[in-house]
Amino acid sequence: MLEGRLATVGAEMSRADARSRTSQTCCASRQHCGLLRPGRRRRTAEMAKRPTEQPATSPSSADVENWLRERIRTGMAAPGQRLIEADITREIGASRSRIRDAFRRLEAEGLIVVEAFRGASVRRHSRSDIRELYRARMALEGMAAHDFAVEGTAGEKAALQTIQRDLDIAAAAGDHMAFARCNDAWHHAIIAGGHNAYVGRFLEYLRVPVYRLLFTSFYNSERIRMANTSHQRVTAAIISEDGPGAEAAMRAHIAEGLEALSGLMAASD
Repeated sequence: MLEGRLATVGAEMSRADARSRTSQTCCASRQHCGLLRPGRRRRTAEMAKRPTEQPATSPSSADVENWLRERIRTGMAAPGQRLIEADITREIGASRSRIRDAFRRLEAEGLIVVEAFRGASVRRHSRSDIRELYRARMALEGMAAHDFAVEGTAGEKAALQTIQRDLDIAAAAGDHMAFARCNDAWHHAIIAGGHNAYVGRFLEYLRVPVYRLLFTSFYNSERIRMANTSHQRVTAAIISEDGPGAEAAMRAHIAEGLEALSGLMAASD
């Protein structure tokens, strides 16, 4: 049940991402002086003067890392799926050494598992893992909401209000996909508005493993309505510059999300 829902959501997210985003190689001419006839020699010299197109640069380790992280985030690489170096090389043209560098970094982030003689695969997260991730999000996003309320600019708060209006429209329509996308934008706006690069970086790591689950948790109109009610509380506290209120509301919002997701996971057992 849950696996089927996750697969459907992954496909929907992949199509949505696709709606939102050759190299040519040239052979250098060779001159064999003394072996070419004068006419051939002139033509060869003219060809040598022409600008040649350079081959595309091979993806860096960071490029591979970001590419894989996005596939994990959107569900294109599902939990338990093997990550085969040869396939990645064919897909994006990266060297084996850079792919392995990317694997090491993603393993350190807890996104993949690398096993001797088996290679790399996308990590499966247990209920305990999800609970720990959400508890960490409660603390960090609560801090971000507090700081946004106290230190955010008028422009940032106006942008948050615009996103909240979009959330209200999606919730009223019961639009699962639109609400999930607006929810993502809302969280990013609050994290950015907190103006703490460390909090932002840590939260980005925490959100990648659960992004698809977040998407899946908005599975019916009642869940969307409940989530948006707590969005409205957080937004109102931030706009009114109530730091402690914004922090408490955000922590409660994430706790509600964990409860909803835990119920969904239990129902799938």
